[in-house]
Order: sequence, then structure tokens, then C-alpha cells
Amino acid sequence: MKTFNITDEIENKYRNSIQRLFNENIIERIWKKDYTVWNNDPTEISNRLGWLDCTSVTRKAFDEIHSFTDEIISEGISDVLLLGMGGSSLAPEVFGHVFGENGKIKLSVLDSTHPEAVLEKTSNYDPERTLYIVSTKSGGTVETISFMKYFYNSVLNKLGKQKVTRHFAAITDPGSGLEQMAKDLRFRKIFLNDPNIGGRFSALSLFGIVPASLVGVDIEKLFIRADSEVLLSKKSGYEIERNNAALFGILLGMLTEQKKDKLTLIISEKIRPFGAWIEQLVAESTGKNNKGILPVDLEEIMNPEYYGDDRVFVHLKLKGDSKNQTKIEKLIEAGFPLIEFELEDIYDLGKQFFLWEFATSIAGWYMGIQPFDQPNVEQAKVIARKILKDYQESGKLILPEPTYSSDEFNIYSVEKFEKAEEVLSSFLSECVSGKSYVSIQAYINPAPESFALLQNFRAEVLKKYKVATTLGFGPRFLHSTGQLHKGDSGNGLFIQIVDNPEEDAAIPDNPLENNSSVSFGILIKAQAFGDRQALIDNKRKVITVEVKRNIKEFLKNLQI
Repeated sequence: MKTFNITDEIENKYRNSIQRLFNENIIERIWKKDYTVWNNDPTEISNRLGWLDCTSVTRKAFDEIHSFTDEIISEGISDVLLLGMGGSSLAPEVFGHVFGENGKIKLSVLDSTHPEAVLEKTSNYDPERTLYIVSTKSGGTVETISFMKYFYNSVLNKLGKQKVTRHFAAITDPGSGLEQMAKDLRFRKIFLNDPNIGGRFSALSLFGIVPASLVGVDIEKLFIRADSEVLLSKKSGYEIERNNAALFGILLGMLTEQKKDKLTLIISEKIRPFGAWIEQLVAESTGKNNKGILPVDLEEIMNPEYYGDDRVFVHLKLKGDSKNQTKIEKLIEAGFPLIEFELEDIYDLGKQFFLWEFATSIAGWYMGIQPFDQPNVEQAKVIARKILKDYQESGKLILPEPTYSSDEFNIYSVEKFEKAEEVLSSFLSECVSGKSYVSIQAYINPAPESFALLQNFRAEVLKKYKVATTLGFGPRFLHSTGQLHKGDSGNGLFIQIVDNPEEDAAIPDNPLENNSSVSFGILIKAQAFGDRQALIDNKRKVITVEVKRNIKEFLKNLQI
């Protein structure tokens, strides 16, 4: 770990904090799984520290994982479609993108309830050559179970009762609802994970490593690297300088205390998907009790004048990659704090997964928060469930009245506007550089073209207002940054974009049955407006644009 522009004031506090780490025996207590490091109440801590033992516990399943992988390859399976959200999907996505280019099996993740995304996956995958992995810790995640029911019935209709069971596997906790469903439906394989691991800390558990093996990752090599970081994370006393995870965690907490809470990630192209995993881990772990570290992922790297003084940069670079070096040097010259990690190769991600998990737990200790719970996540879910229940009872989606309406879109805002073109500029005029951030929340199909157009808009916001920007597709981000949006210090401005897709897809009420009382189109709309209300209830600034017609044309013309 290299650090740049750590001021004398911060350096002195840094040394004092390391001394406090010694005095309170924090490293030793964490490894003894002492929940009082973070809170006197053991709830959602004492049963969430299994990630510390991930490498040794998961190793016990290596033979089973290898056998399963060989079996799948021998049967001619060419694709894995993983159905999951958040902690169940983000690490597999990293392995699929970073390691899967030359593997015999390609992995894709479905973590969008937008009907276009569901229908695309339906048409793009041949069930005869696809393994569907249903992955959820709780076994009851609404998105994941909806995917499971939909695809199970779809494959059943195409392949028949005798074949369908061979194309489904599950990863879940023992005793979960999914475990029972998978047994009832005779899934070919059920992997039961250590239940003492929280979802966002599960990269090196079965949730991450089963998909990793399937796409060709040498999991033994990955774990040798991870083990080296595990050993270093136990260093204390005179060896503390070797414990990068602990030192990094202290530094993150300290910089946040200094109002440098926009953790801006600059990552080598080959490993860029790792940023989305970091985003969930840090945001959901630290964004609570009116505090929070905002990870800024995939933001265009600008010249220093476009950044406020709330930024800290983390540069994750593969050895030999100098692509971003000129831009990095400009940021250092401008005085921004920057932390750099150099990876020998892609297998050093084994180290990085554990380093970030340990560092986040240390940052939580420093900030005085409990990093393993997510107290605000349920709010949006409760409201969305109420919207869905009302729909099922009345046959109508009951939404608030828009403050502006035209043939092209509805706008939901606190203030009323005469002209639609004034809406965003007026809303964003409240931005304060060095304090605010703008979160773009797109409840649309996460297609590459839409992503590129939204990235262009995001860059315009950054240039004009000089504030940190984030971009998330709903409902994916609800399982990632959604906690921070409602639990942090309240400096976010949230722009929701919701569309009305031309095609929809029914969600079966039960697998093996054709009855359906709700569709994916209704589900994602309920999730969008459920989150909108949760933001409002937490006194956040939010504006919602519901696009009635062509979403691509809307995005092309989106400007401030």
C-alpha cells in the first residue's frame, strides 16, 4: 500500500489511532470474534463473522466443487446464468468478467427485474446448454425467487419434467426457504454455505467460489493468495506496518472523519468489475447512523479542478499497467489524498477481497458503527410490498400524483414546475461542491447503450457542479448502495429514472404452475416507488422521472 498527500495533521492522528488499535487489542479481539469491538449488542455481529474463516472453511468443499465443475463441463454445459442480487451476485460477476474469457463455461448474472432484461436472458440462452444457479443467503430474496420461478417454468416448458431438474442448482444457507424449494423441485445440486457469513462478506465462500470454479478460476491458487492476506491481517504490535488491511481501514475512517468521504475508485481496465463489489461492501457496511463512506465507481477521471475537497482516491492497478498514470500524477500534484495498491496479476484479487473486508471492519470500528447490519434496507422493501399487495387486490398500481405530466413523461418532485426542461437544473442547483453527491438511479434495462448514455449525463453533472456522482441500475443498487443512501449524513441528491417497457413478463405465483398475480414490470415499478418513498421518509432529496415512451430517445436528450 502506497499513500500520497497524507498531511502532517492526519499523519499524527493516524499514528495515535494505531496506538489506540494496540491499546484496545482490536486486531486480536477481531480474530477472537469479539462482537464488542463494534457494539455491546451481539445482534447481527456474532453470527456474521464467519468471513474471517472463509479460506479454511471453503477449502473443505473444494473436492465437491471440483467434482461438480467437472460434471457440468462433461455434460456440454457452455453457459451459467446466475440468478441473484447483491452479495450473491457481485463476486461471481467479478470472476466471470475477469477470469472467464478463456474458460469452457461463460457466466452471466441476472440481477435486474426489468422485464426486458429477463426476456433477453430468456432468448439468449439455450436451456439445453445452460446451468441456472439460484443464489441467495436468506433463501427468500424477492427478486431471486421470482427469477427462479420464472426460469424454472420456462425451462420446464422447453425441456420437460425429466430434464429440467438437471439444469438447476442452488447456493443458500442451511434451513432457508430456497433449500426446501430446491429439494421439492429436485435441483441437481444444493450448496449450503456457512450461515455465519453476511452476504457482502461472502466473496470467498461458496457464493463466490462455486461460480469461480465453473468459469475456470484456479481456486487453489486464488486461496493461496488470499491466505497470505489473512496471515498479514493478524499482524499487530511491532509488525503492524505489514498489516495493510488494518492500516487502510484506519485511514479510511480517519479521512471520512475529515469530511473526505467520497472514496473514488480508479481501477485497471482488466479488473474494473471489482469496483462494483467494493461499492456494496463499503457503502452497505458504513452508511448508517448518519455516517458513511460513499464509494464512487466507474466515474470518468477528470482533471483535478472538477473535484471538491471531499475526495479520496484509491488506485487499484495491475502490475505494468500505466494507462491512468498521467491522470494519477495530476491528482497527486493537486494535493488529493491517494492510496495505491498494485496487484501482481488477477489472482491477487484473492488478497484484495479479504483486505477490503478486513479494512471495512476496521473502518467501522474507527467510525463507531456496526458494519455488519443494514437497518434501512428493509424500509424500501416494506413499501414496495405494500404497493404490490394493493395491486394484487385492486388490479391497479397505486402511485402518487405526478407534479408534472405530459405525453412523454411524468415527473414526481417536491416543487411544481411549468417547464420540464427546468426540472433537473433547478433540482441540481442545491448541489454543494465538497459536500453533496448526485446519485442517478435507473430503473430501466441495464443495456450497454443505456449505460453509456447515462455515463455521459453523469460526466456533465460532475463537470458543471463539481460533485461526486454515482450511477446504479435498480433494483440492483438497492442491495448495494441503498443502505447508504438512507443511512448516511444526508448529502445526496437522487435522480430516479423509471420507464414503461413495451413488453412484460409474468412471474409465476409458484413453480410448476402457470398462475401469475404480478409481472416483472409491476415489480420493478413497485421497487422504484418504494425506494422513492423510503428516501423521502428519511428526508432525502429525490426527483423521479417516469418515461412513458422511448427511453433511449429520452436518455439521448438528457441534459442539464
